[in-house]
Amino acid sequence: MLFQILSLLLNIAGGLLTGACLLRWYMQYQRVSFNNPLGQLVLALTSWMVLPLRKFTKRVPGGDWASILGAWLVQLLQFVLLWLLSGGLASLLSVVVVATIGVANIAISTMVVITLVHAVLSWLASGNAVMNAVFYQLTAPLLRPLRKVIPLVGGVDLSPIVLLVGLQIISIMLAHLQSRLLMAV
Repeated sequence: MLFQILSLLLNIAGGLLTGACLLRWYMQYQRVSFNNPLGQLVLALTSWMVLPLRKFTKRVPGGDWASILGAWLVQLLQFVLLWLLSGGLASLLSVVVVATIGVANIAISTMVVITLVHAVLSWLASGNAVMNAVFYQLTAPLLRPLRKVIPLVGGVDLSPIVLLVGLQIISIMLAHLQSRLLMAV
């Protein structure tokens, strides 16, 4: 029972921090302003970790690798702690692989939440225009290709539902891969 409680708490804290690091990277990649409540939350949750990591990643071209490294290190720490609490039954290499898959799972979960919030905000005509724009910028790259092939049904955009289903299918596949890796060791 204690292991399950600690596992839950580690999953919540690790998932929140990993998701914030990934969202920081994605917001920078999409050139979304951080001058909004979501951006300020992301910066507050991640700056303490990401800014020092930039010393190690500043020479790597191609974006904010410190945020990606931070997300991976959080997942690695989470799974190492769970590995130690469970008695170190699996190999340490499998913990590294599971942590990497954990980052992918959190990325998918983060996109699910962003898509759901975007859909809800789009239904509310009196919603905050700044937040509507932020969530539109974050979801547009994934929804745009779907909107080209999925017609409006009665004036309703079904592309977020298709995206959510696709993300859930990928999540199931990753969970299956993760469990197979853990069983193989």
